[in-house]
Amino acid sequence: MSQPTDSPLARPRIVVVGTGPAGVRAAQALVQAGLRPTVVDEGRRDGGQIYRRQPEGFTRPYAKLYGTEATKAQALHHDFDMLRDQVDYRPDTLAWNVTAGALHVVSAGEPSTLPFDALLVCAGATDRLMPVPGWQHAGAYSLGAAQIALKSQACAIGSSVVFLGSGPLLYLVASQYVQAGARVVAVLDTAPAAKSWRALGGLLARPRLALRGLGLMRGLRAAGVPVLQGVAPVAIEGDAAQGVQAVKVRDAQGHGQRFVCDAVGLGWHLRAETQLADLARCDFAFEPVSRQWLPRIDADGRSSVAGVYLAGDGARILGADGAEASGRLAALAALADLGHAPGQARYAAESTPLRRTLGQMERFRQGLARAFPWPHAQAAALPDSAVVCRCEAVTAGELRRCVSELGSQEVNRAKAFSRVGMGRCQGRFCGHASAEIVAQACRIPVEQVGRLRSQAPVKPLMMDTREVQA
Repeated sequence: MSQPTDSPLARPRIVVVGTGPAGVRAAQALVQAGLRPTVVDEGRRDGGQIYRRQPEGFTRPYAKLYGTEATKAQALHHDFDMLRDQVDYRPDTLAWNVTAGALHVVSAGEPSTLPFDALLVCAGATDRLMPVPGWQHAGAYSLGAAQIALKSQACAIGSSVVFLGSGPLLYLVASQYVQAGARVVAVLDTAPAAKSWRALGGLLARPRLALRGLGLMRGLRAAGVPVLQGVAPVAIEGDAAQGVQAVKVRDAQGHGQRFVCDAVGLGWHLRAETQLADLARCDFAFEPVSRQWLPRIDADGRSSVAGVYLAGDGARILGADGAEASGRLAALAALADLGHAPGQARYAAESTPLRRTLGQMERFRQGLARAFPWPHAQAAALPDSAVVCRCEAVTAGELRRCVSELGSQEVNRAKAFSRVGMGRCQGRFCGHASAEIVAQACRIPVEQVGRLRSQAPVKPLMMDTREVQA
């Protein structure tokens, strides 16, 4: 039975968090169903991290800025431009907490509360980082930060840059730097060159994308950039006065190599931004292939909490194409659950092919996780002197002491004793490695030490912030 036009179900309050690929496609689906959703974004402009827009007045062409993803980036930007007048768009707005039926945000120092009937969290992902001795020196950046410098400031993070880590983003960012004319000293990948059959089987779920990745490697080598696979990081050399000065690794043959540089970009694929899902009290489950805790969702993006939907890399790291499909599917699922007639019709027509697309991308994700594994043994092998939490200067030795002397066999207990994960990043950069170190010290599987629990605010707020009703 259709609802009268003045019924709350005919005009549900829907809030979308994020304007990356998932958020844009979710908002687009809602507008096409005749709604005007509220769209909240921490950034100044839409696009998310992968399709981050350059500032107004910058004129670098799409091909230079986004490389092989230029066409997709341009399409997403164009589509959101067409939506802007049809949504309540709130850029520069931080979503810092979720309570029952309400999203708490702050913009320009002014807080407000957004009640919702459905909340679509499309929070994206951040770099997954593994500590390396010396990574606390100035000049050590995440891959995402290196991208932001290039896209938002049109500059490189250094005059001679080494990229160290693993995963597709490692090669993408290095290629973008080469395209921009920056000097890339080397690309150092901790994943072995030889991939398992299970990894290759997953990668063949999207053969064109796999070939594109191989093309990035070939392009780097053709540009004269050394690309080493199967390396073991030893140290980032530097000091407080000069910052980063070199990167030392052992190559696949066990030989030591040293690369002189003044900056290093680090990253081991991505970690889902799950803080808002955690604050909304969504259930989580340990995902053994990627060794991450991820929120539980059904095939359409429904979380364990009624009215809360999760899409994009904040739920599963499926890449930009997967994020677009999951954002649209989650929005249509929300409309169907709310009894919105136009949304129900679109959901019935589109949900099956969208699920099929996401199934293919999930197989590819599994292949990537096996081809570019999280180097958990690297965390276990860190020397006691290595800084793990850069915000609070907590070392690997301090975490091990929490286990040996204070009985910490759970990562939040180690957090209470050591302050690991209590800094500005709230454990985004150190949380996964900290859990690996505690697990190794306890000699138990990493899933048994748990995960760092999120607390509001998800990012620092001004002390005089006052809550007001929107």
